Amino acid sequence: MAHDCSIPVIAEGVYEFDARGVAKRFRHAAIFGALSALKPGETMRFCNDHNPLPLLAQIEHHYGNGVKMAYVSNEPGEVIIDFHVTT
Repeated sequence: MAHDCSIPVIAEGVYEFDARGVAKRFRHAAIFGALSALKPGETMRFCNDHNPLPLLAQIEHHYGNGVKMAYVSNEPGEVIIDFHVTT
């Protein structure tokens, strides 16, 4: 049975995005695509193996106050950030 990826697996309105499984050259485009697919009130839970500071600056520049960022975990080898779409 195939999994319907449009159904949140963490909590209602929270969608997991594990960047570790995406080729590095496609990561930023995939992340921006995923953020653009979210509706106001939804959250993307982003998982990565390092703290993506340049990416965070790009998201802040592109979305401004439309996306709020909050670290869930910031440990070496495991960084988890919630991106919550507000507008």
